[in-house]
Amino acid sequence: MFGIGNISKIPGSLASLITVLFLLLLFHYLKISASLFLIFLLVIFVASIFSINTFVEDKDNKDPREIVIDEFIGQSIPICLYEIGHPNTNSFSETVTIYFVMFILFRIFDITKPYPVSYYDKNFKNGFGVVMDDICAGLYVVAILVTYMILFA
Repeated sequence: MFGIGNISKIPGSLASLITVLFLLLLFHYLKISASLFLIFLLVIFVASIFSINTFVEDKDNKDPREIVIDEFIGQSIPICLYEIGHPNTNSFSETVTIYFVMFILFRIFDITKPYPVSYYDKNFKNGFGVVMDDICAGLYVVAILVTYMILFA
C-alpha cells in the first residue's frame, strides 16, 4: 500500500484509516459502484495471497508488519457491503460516522483476534492466513452492524 507498511508506528491502523478515507472518496466523490469495487477486491485478494507468499518465502516471520494489504482487504469488506446495501441513503455526516464505527470495530477485531480470526492467524503461516484473519475481522464488523440494524432499526 504505497509504503505505509514501512512506517514504524501502527502501520496496520494507519493502513486501515487510509483505506476508510480512500473508500469514502471512491464511493461518495467519484461515485464508483460498490459492486464493481467488490469484484476488484476479489482480484486483490487472490493477487495478495501470491504476493505475500513470495515476499515471506525466505523470512522467519510469515506476517511481517510491512504487509498491510490485508488491512486494506479486511477494512474494505464491511464498507463495501454497507455501500451495496445503503447506496446514497444517508447524509454525508451519517456515512462518515458509520465508516468511523466500522474502522474502530475492525481494529478491535484485528488486534484482539477472536476465533476464527485467531485460527487463521495461528494455523496458516502463509499469504492465505495473513489475509484470512483480516477478512474474518471484517466479517465480524458486518455481523455486528447487521445485528445492530436488526435490533434497533
